[in-house]
Amino acid sequence: MASNETKTVEPKKSPMSWIFFILVLIGAAAFIYGIVSPHPEKAWQAYLINFLLWSAIAQGAVLFSAVMHMTKARWSGPLSALAESFAAFFPLSFVLFLILFLGRTHIFPWLHEDLHGKEVWLNIPFLFTRDCIGLLVLYAIGFAYLYNALQLRADENPNKGGFRQMIYKGWVSNKRSAEKVKKKMTIWAGLYILAFTLILSLIGYDLVMSMDPHWISTLFGGYTFVKAFYVGLGALIILAAITRIKKGVSSGLEPSHFHDIGKLFFAFCLLWADFFYVQLTVIWYGNIPEETYYVIERTVTVPWSKLAWAVFIVCFIIPFVILINKKIKSKPVFMVILCSVIIIGFWFEHLLLLAPALSHGAHSLSLNVSDVLITVGFFGLMVIAVSFFLKRFPGFSRTAEADSPG
Repeated sequence: MASNETKTVEPKKSPMSWIFFILVLIGAAAFIYGIVSPHPEKAWQAYLINFLLWSAIAQGAVLFSAVMHMTKARWSGPLSALAESFAAFFPLSFVLFLILFLGRTHIFPWLHEDLHGKEVWLNIPFLFTRDCIGLLVLYAIGFAYLYNALQLRADENPNKGGFRQMIYKGWVSNKRSAEKVKKKMTIWAGLYILAFTLILSLIGYDLVMSMDPHWISTLFGGYTFVKAFYVGLGALIILAAITRIKKGVSSGLEPSHFHDIGKLFFAFCLLWADFFYVQLTVIWYGNIPEETYYVIERTVTVPWSKLAWAVFIVCFIIPFVILINKKIKSKPVFMVILCSVIIIGFWFEHLLLLAPALSHGAHSLSLNVSDVLITVGFFGLMVIAVSFFLKRFPGFSRTAEADSPG
């Protein structure tokens, strides 16, 4: 007698999954080797740079979906669903942040400095407590938004086992339930946008600006969350392009999607450059020694001056010139190359902000193989996290277009 029960088919691990897992192991090994070497501060510097970059990518990509939902943007379609897959990196990001505490003596140069009254704010217990709580709040709100998005876009496939069964439990697919979930999504999307701006500003102040405790910029918080959205959009474009190349028209992604998100990407390229310029202008005209020293060290002195120009050219000049062309925005392969170059550029932008404070008097960038391997390890973690999500919700991007606002 045939059984009426349906068997749940769990995604199988592909050879590519093992490749990225190996990359993570290589990155972890390089990091461990670095922290037991005579100069552990180099390994912790690379770790901090990658934590900030890859966390910003995940946070910024999810922000895209939240903004699209709040503005009822019809054009986002499957892009919003793909953006939400980056939330799978949130738990890893939080664990990676906790590991930073172990390297606190190598990360924060102000531990052995006279802070002239700033000890109330710049002390390790308070800094890690507030940042830990901030990230927990941001990620909890992000998962609450994702939970409702998953319910709204639940497919009709009865084989919802394991992880998916927990998500879809109690879900009834009807108009009334859909409207209720959409209202919840709107609330969580608004909270995520608010938390994103506040907590990314806090992270920027605590983990980047505080490296030079006598320097302050009131625009740095805004600069940090604009940058996070910029790189998040870049990573989303790469994922969407790879999905389109791999699945073709069945992915639901059309040239119009790439053109529209390309325009948004171009807009944030301009906005990032504007924050970059305005911040520089305010410091230049203020002419306060503590502030001008920070800029002079990174834009005039060797070896940072050449790096500063390279970052500006890669992250602004090149995308500005290229993205003016309408047709290029609609070409997935070209956008993958461009966005990859820009993300690499922002890796060096983080290096430009952090390294001068951690290695005063350096005459060269002193990058080594460990920096590359640690970065590769973080990249592997991101790919594994996003792949984990997409494999367990394979129809997620296809259903997103039908359920998108409007």
